[in-house]
Amino acid sequence: MATEFDTGSPSIRQIQTLIRDQQTIEIKLLTGDVFSSIVLWQDAQAICLNIDGQPMLVMRTAVAYIKIMS
Repeated sequence: MATEFDTGSPSIRQIQTLIRDQQTIEIKLLTGDVFSSIVLWQDAQAICLNIDGQPMLVMRTAVAYIKIMS
C-alpha cells in the first residue's frame, strides 16, 4: 500500500526548504539519539541525513523532533 507524499503539507514544505538551503538541523529520535546534519532528501516514509559523509535513513515514525539550527 503506497502512501501519498503530500507536498502541500507545511512540514513537508519546510523540510524541502531545508534541503534546498542545505540548512543544518538537529534531529532527535524516539530512542533518544540526537544527530546534527543536513537533510539530503525525503519521501513519504523516510528522511535521509548526511552523517559524517554517509547517508543515514531515518524513518519518519522514529522522529521526536527536528530543530533548525541558526
